[in-house]
Amino acid sequence: MKKIFLLLLMILMVSGCGSETQEKTPAPEKKSAEQTPAPTSSADKKILVVYFSRTGEEYAVGNITKGNTEIVAEYIAQKTGADTFEIKPAQPYPDAYEPCTEIAKQELESNARPALEKNIDSLAQYDTIFLGFPIWWSALPRVVVTFLEANDFSGKTIIPFCTHGGSGLANSEREIKDACPNAKVLDGLAVVGKSAQENFPAVQKDVDAWLKGIDK
Repeated sequence: MKKIFLLLLMILMVSGCGSETQEKTPAPEKKSAEQTPAPTSSADKKILVVYFSRTGEEYAVGNITKGNTEIVAEYIAQKTGADTFEIKPAQPYPDAYEPCTEIAKQELESNARPALEKNIDSLAQYDTIFLGFPIWWSALPRVVVTFLEANDFSGKTIIPFCTHGGSGLANSEREIKDACPNAKVLDGLAVVGKSAQENFPAVQKDVDAWLKGIDK
């Protein structure tokens, strides 16, 4: 009887030790929303529409509150999902048409570089830049040249577009290439300035067709 009792006691001791040394499987770790970092967006903007535009008295149109080039620039930005930056001179041009044209002529003849109200802070993040401007005396407004020379366009693609009164792009594409020799300059679009104010649906069709043909 004593031997049976001792045998039962040994069996109970062995069973107890086994239950204490059995490996436990850890529970899955739970992460709260605070512990899980928010995903970062990879769809950063890489297209920019830069433009110079003028309001005030416009030839054969009257007083305008939104410039011809700005109207086209906003539409291009809408179609491409681009950011925008407006080039503004530190000294605004006159609202009156004739005084403005005289100043523009003087700046062209003296090859002036009018100061900018401010320069862009973050051009480096963009790969493609649409550049919009009116044609003044068959050339780029000098303030646009100021902007081009003040920034590094190396390795970037510049796509010009202009509004004009009959001269088309004139010599503007060559001027852009001279100011930005390390950039790729694509063929530009010329829009009659008056059409931006009075026949915008036609302008939209021209812009749409032009954008489809661009290899960005």
